[in-house]
This record gives sequence, structure tokens and C-alpha cells, in this order.
Amino acid sequence: MSLYTLPTDHRPHRRDVLRAGSLGLLGLSLGDLLAGQAVRARASEIAQPPSFGRAKACILLFMWGGPAQQDTWDLKPHAPAEIRGEFTPISSRVPGIHVCEHFPHLAGRTDRLAIVRSVTHSDVNHTTATHFLLTGQPPPQSPDLRADWPHIGAVLSQLGRGKPPLPPFVSLRPKLPNDVPRFVEQSHGQSAGWLGQSLDPLSIDANPAAQDYRVGAFELPAEISVSRLDDRRNLLRNVNQQLSRNSENAALEAMDQHVHRAFDILHSATAGGAFDLSQEPEAVRERYGLNPHGQSVLQARRLVERGVPLVTVFWPSDGIKNVSVYWDTHSRNFIDLKDRLMPPADQAFSTLLDDLQQRGLLDETLVVWTGEFGRTPRVGQRNSDAGAGRDGRDHWPGCFTSVLAGGGVRGGQVYGSSDRHAAYPASNPVAPVDLVATVYHLLGVPEHLALPDAQGRPLVVCPGTPIRELIA
Repeated sequence: MSLYTLPTDHRPHRRDVLRAGSLGLLGLSLGDLLAGQAVRARASEIAQPPSFGRAKACILLFMWGGPAQQDTWDLKPHAPAEIRGEFTPISSRVPGIHVCEHFPHLAGRTDRLAIVRSVTHSDVNHTTATHFLLTGQPPPQSPDLRADWPHIGAVLSQLGRGKPPLPPFVSLRPKLPNDVPRFVEQSHGQSAGWLGQSLDPLSIDANPAAQDYRVGAFELPAEISVSRLDDRRNLLRNVNQQLSRNSENAALEAMDQHVHRAFDILHSATAGGAFDLSQEPEAVRERYGLNPHGQSVLQARRLVERGVPLVTVFWPSDGIKNVSVYWDTHSRNFIDLKDRLMPPADQAFSTLLDDLQQRGLLDETLVVWTGEFGRTPRVGQRNSDAGAGRDGRDHWPGCFTSVLAGGGVRGGQVYGSSDRHAAYPASNPVAPVDLVATVYHLLGVPEHLALPDAQGRPLVVCPGTPIRELIA
């Protein structure tokens, strides 16, 4: 068993989640609140580098499926053909840094990027490997998602980050026609885990590129006045209080908190508009790309500029039958990377960097681009139960690339290196726990922060060490 694995019976119960009654709105009990205040007080007494807390928000661009490192950020032009593949590296804005020819826009912005080419772990499975990159921790052996370690966004929520009424933690997971959910719903690390359901993200599965895109019902119907809305809220509160007297269901209580947050958004004159992409000029929407990923990234920018601390943008399934979905290129690796994956990723990421900079937000917004792992060094190589076709690459966690920008990151650099086949780190190997520790540092979360689990035991949410070379 891993040092950081939770026992299989580690599940929060209603009495644990609600042990401080009305203080549970943000998942904080009285003890948790006082403990958090003490942690912040101690942190303020410790001399922190200027980079600590530089980022006020984080946009996590998660390339679900696992991008091929040697076909995107870490090409090996001198390797044998079955290793190097079909793509050519191109020069970038920073002398000596080369990226794939199908990332031309990002090549022009490498002065803002820290490209980490030596991320490594040992999990070949989509559903559990996600846990490494979203929490920093090894995945628990339990299949129960509530036994997961908390997502970065849930930790920020627990610490009281954000500007109500907007939720402090949002996940964008567009579902399209013919979607193949295979590993999406079961993937670990997406929620608050053992911190409790009340800290789970607002998860949006609507397609932001659709003409009828709406997030829930965050618009007050014309026939309902604010006073009638208050009456409905009070009625709902009374019903839920009656139910809670006869229930030990933490899910019911968490839902109650999320519903009341929705009422608050309805009351707000500006919060609901955060989800209205029609307020953006058409030229801006076009720059991001009129596709589900591009519009999701635009939605993320609208949320962080309104005070949401963390938004995860998951790459959507394309809804295309008979092809590999997401970045899971077991076949058609080069066709799909060239035609359907890299162009929209290149457009959205580069536009986000420009947009944040023009709005004066890049210095305080951390952007992270990553997948759960990379792809096999050799085309057609088998490394998991899924295997690979003659024109595909299988799962490969031994070495892959993650990219950071903004929010206190020192751009214009490559950190770490892979061997000649992009199979294993050749220098400065980076464990996910240290990558996530770097994210926490930039977001102003103290190293080795301990939060109480459902039984009140303090657990260090991320025992890693920030990578100082990545920090400006």
C-alpha cells in the first residue's frame, strides 16, 4: 500500500461533513475554520518569497487521454523513424526551444511558457492516472471516488477562496453527441474527495460552442420577482431542514448548499452573466476557436476574471464515431494530432495567454496545460491493455510534458529533459506531487498544509516540494 493511500472504509458521513452546522456552507466546521486561521497566521509569520501567492486564480487545461510528448513539446528528430514519428520541430520565440510544427501559435509565445519535459509516474490507467495530476497524490486503492484526495480547487474552496456567489471551483466537461464516456465519469481526482461533497466543483457538461449554451438556470424568469424567489428559497430551506432531521445523507446536504448558491447567483446582478458567452464580441469568440474546447477556455477566462479561483477545462470528446477520442491516440495518432487535436489546442492556449495579458490578468492567473500521461516511445508499441495500432501510440507515464504560464511562472525555459527516445527523464525528473506543490505555492497555499479528514485527522494534502526553477 502506498504511503499516502487511504483505507477503503475512509468515507465522509453526514455527521462529519456537518459537524459545525451553519458553518458548513463552504465545507468548514468551526474547528476547521480556526485551524485554517491558525495556518494562515503561521504562514504570514514565515518569510515567503515574492512568488508565494502571486497567482490569484488558476486555469487548468487538462488534455484528457494523454498527449504524445514526442509529437507535441518534446520532438526527437534524430531518433529512428518509429520513434520520432511524422512531425517536424520548429524554432520558437526563444532561441534553442523547439516545439512541433502544429503548434505555430504557441511557438510564438514560448517566452511566457515553462515547458516541463520530465514529468513521470507509473500509472498506465486513465481513470487513476488523472488523480496524480489533479491532486498530486497517488490514487487510492479504493474505487470509491469519495476516498480520493481533494482536487486543488477543493482545497482552495476549503480555505475560503473565491468571491460569492460564484462557485470557487468549476469543472468544464462538455458532452457532445456520440460521446464515449469510457473513463470520464470514473476518473479519480476530479472532486473534493474526503473533504466532502459540499466542496465538489460546479461541473458543467453543456457545450459552450452550441447556440443554446446555458449553465443550469442562472437567469431569473421574467414572471418571477425577487420576492417570489426569496419565498421559494425559504420554502426549500424548510423542506430540507425537515428532511435533514430524518436523514444521514451527506449528498442531500451538499446538494442543499449548491442549490442555495444557485439562488444567490440568481439574486446577483453580475454573477449569472459570467456564463453568458454571448456577451463576448464575436471576434473574441472566433480567436479562441468556435469549437467546444476553444469556447470552454473562453468560459474559463470569464470565470477567473470574476473571481473564481480555479477552473478545470477538460478536453471534450469530439463525438466522432470510429476514431480515438480525446488525446487517446491508440490509432490515427498523426492524423488526429494534426487535424483535430493540436490546432484547436494551439489556438485556444495561445489566445488565452494574449487575452489574459491584454486584460492585465496574466501575472495573477496561473495556466497549466497537461494530460494524465504521455504516449509510448515507439509507434505501435503496446504498454497497456488497450494496446496500439500500427499508426498509434499506447499509454506511457514514464515521461511526458506539462506546461505552465503566468501567475509567477518564469517563462522562456525548458525544465528537465527526456532521453533520446522521450521514454524516461534524463535530467530533473518531476513527480506530480512536486508539480502540484508548485501550483499550490504560486496560489499561496503553505507547504505541507494539513486539513482534517472526516474523522478529524490532519492529513497533508500535498507533501511535495515546489520546483524553484519554475518560479520567477
